[in-house]
Amino acid sequence: MGAAIARVLFPYSKLKTQKPLRFLSLPSSFPFVFCGTVYWMAASENSSASGRIAFTYPNFVFYQLARVFIVLSGEMQSVAVGWEIYEITRRPLALGFVGLVQFLPGVLLFLVAGHAADRYNRRKLIVLCYCGSSACSAALLFLTLGGYQSAYPIYAVLFFVGVARAFSGPATRSLLPQLVPAKDFQNAVAWASVFFQGTVILSPSLGGIIYAIIGGPAAVYALSLFGAIVAAVCAAKITVQPAGRAPEPLNWQTTLAGLHYIWREKMILGSISLDLFAVLLGGAVALLPVYAKEILMTGPWGLGLLRSAPAVGAGVMAILLAHKPLGRRAGSRMLWCVAGFGLATIFFGISRNLFVSLFALFLVGASDMVSVMVRQLFIQLRTPDEMRGRVNAVDSVFVGASNELGQFESGLTAHWFGTVPAVVLGGVGAMLVTVLWAWWFPELRKAQEAEQFAD
Repeated sequence: MGAAIARVLFPYSKLKTQKPLRFLSLPSSFPFVFCGTVYWMAASENSSASGRIAFTYPNFVFYQLARVFIVLSGEMQSVAVGWEIYEITRRPLALGFVGLVQFLPGVLLFLVAGHAADRYNRRKLIVLCYCGSSACSAALLFLTLGGYQSAYPIYAVLFFVGVARAFSGPATRSLLPQLVPAKDFQNAVAWASVFFQGTVILSPSLGGIIYAIIGGPAAVYALSLFGAIVAAVCAAKITVQPAGRAPEPLNWQTTLAGLHYIWREKMILGSISLDLFAVLLGGAVALLPVYAKEILMTGPWGLGLLRSAPAVGAGVMAILLAHKPLGRRAGSRMLWCVAGFGLATIFFGISRNLFVSLFALFLVGASDMVSVMVRQLFIQLRTPDEMRGRVNAVDSVFVGASNELGQFESGLTAHWFGTVPAVVLGGVGAMLVTVLWAWWFPELRKAQEAEQFAD
């Protein structure tokens, strides 16, 4: 049915494949509106000139669909979990533990996960992880329907959510360079960020609205379960030629190869460690339920809007980068934007108006997107394919530390100093980190053309 609809709507389109409509051969229940939007982007005769060339590769489209649905599932679930736990405990520190229990599996398993992404079929590994995520959503739904009024079972399920993410992260990011040629990779990263951020924009708001209308998290968890299942189906449809990687023995030398490589490549080390410490200190996401309920005086719908605002800024910036790629002085631009991230965090921390807070979070997301783009170009294009899994596993720990561990840090500092001082101090810390990294990593500061990363 999907192929028939596409033939009617787009009869003259051409893709870089012998089977241009194959990726629309999906079940009749699939949301065709979204597929049609992606297909339109792929089918444009001037896709290269308009900055949409990545969508001429069907495997990239499947990859995007899978990511959209798994992010939709996870973000809606995060809103429901955060609100439910705060309703149960009424303690900001309890929200910090939400991040901690999801971060710990990444730290404990990143060496094994990275080696698995380099040793086994990445597509199959992604499908398995998405199935595990659906099982976690089902467990949260069971706990809610069972009437459990304790945060501890929820923490237990979130730990296994972290396990699934620990393995899916390196495999997912390592797979992307196999889906498009190197000359189109920056465009693919930009559009991947657009769709990721677009989903992050929609998901928290949708989760918050559903939570408020239904009066509980059960419906949100049910939709999260459905989204994870659809993501697994889409990932299973990706067809990638084997990369011809020679199997490596599982020993300490091969397991730690990713760490050794990052330590040698100072631009990669500088970019991912900058993101780690800046977002670790400047992340205010964990405290958004407190801001929504006690400072800005809104409900779950307001929390959803606050969670979406950084993604709106990041999505806008990603679209700009897709049509106007990073040029000269990419490294210094990254540093300036990370400093702007810290300044916008301070702006958010002192705000007492919902619209001002939304604008500040918009700036947070826009400035962070430049850092994300440069870091991905460094890692994916400078790293050999046979080592991408292990390098991306290390990066996943850094990203996880800046997000999940950053949530714990925010909850802990809010417990010690109060919510507003914790956010403001975090923004100041992010700006100080930027100054230090510009001094410690001159290679990062002096990086010029983004295209040189592929050399």
